[in-house]
Amino acid sequence: MSEKIESRHRILAINPGSTSTKIAVFDDTTPVLEETIRHSELDLSPFDSVWDQYEFRKRTIVDTLKRHDIDICSLTAVVGRGGLLRPVVSGTYEVNQLMISDGREGVQGQHAANLGPVIAYGIGWDLGIPAFMVDPPSVDEFEPMARLSGLKSVPRRSLAHSLNIKATARMAAAEMGKNLEDINIIVAHMGGGISVCPLRKGRIIDSNDANSGGAFTPERAGGMPTMGLIDFIFDNKLGREEMKRELIGRGGLVSHLGSNSAKEIEDRVRAGDAHAALVYQTMAYQIAKEIGAMATVLMGDVDAIILTGGLAGSEMVVGWVKERVEHIAPVMVYPGEDEMKALVLGSLRVLRGEEKARTYPETVDTLPL
Repeated sequence: MSEKIESRHRILAINPGSTSTKIAVFDDTTPVLEETIRHSELDLSPFDSVWDQYEFRKRTIVDTLKRHDIDICSLTAVVGRGGLLRPVVSGTYEVNQLMISDGREGVQGQHAANLGPVIAYGIGWDLGIPAFMVDPPSVDEFEPMARLSGLKSVPRRSLAHSLNIKATARMAAAEMGKNLEDINIIVAHMGGGISVCPLRKGRIIDSNDANSGGAFTPERAGGMPTMGLIDFIFDNKLGREEMKRELIGRGGLVSHLGSNSAKEIEDRVRAGDAHAALVYQTMAYQIAKEIGAMATVLMGDVDAIILTGGLAGSEMVVGWVKERVEHIAPVMVYPGEDEMKALVLGSLRVLRGEEKARTYPETVDTLPL
């Protein structure tokens, strides 16, 4: 009997950022092109909003493919990074008009990633090929108790680095020789933002909001003493946007040490800077504390702890975290993040018939218990 030969899929992945658009072309799982298109202030100055950049960014992507002699007609699918959309369950979604409308409106906030699905849809429409979105930051599989805060009018939101967390969780499960749906793990994505998520049978059932809770990060303040924060805001007469910049961008290592560069701070630690050592180790301490808290969410039934993201490449940070949490479960380390490949793999699972594409928006209420 001859072996089944899978048809080749050439997939374009698109990941818009505030001043850049990352693109990648894969033949199945083999990268053909990976490039970051930089956008200067001059490029973006004619546009009043991020959404207005759609045609500009789409054109630069097509031009870049042509410059690299990639025939756009050879593509069989397009996938865009999802943005701050409605709460949805994890999976690969076909882009539809409601998703595009929600991205334009910014239902959970305006972000360049909201352009990902609409650019994918536009290119897909021109070519008559499918357009997908995979595991946006708004993946929400919380259990009911995870949603409540101490103020009824301020619920806890599920906003995490879901794309990398889910992709890394699948890699770890495969390395363990298990299905993700059969294990309980904790994944800590450690980068400019830090998300620590317990996954029960593959679902992210709780998480800190990387913008307003959990460990402080290289540039975010993390969870704060509430009364002290109120005093800080009023004493300094800070408005809404200024306060957001203090918490997201000027917080964490930037606030304490004036830098968000792990390399620079580690050089200072090795040179004997005691204050830098205290602050840097405290960040690791807070990550470990968050992992410990998420172990209680899983009632101590934890098969593995996964460390991923840029800071997972730091022996210093990984060592400090491991010494505090490895009594809970074995620690597995996957440095960095490969969001472009994660987007492609999500698309391939649908194109190969391994999963069915979801229809936006599917919520946790649609999942079986």
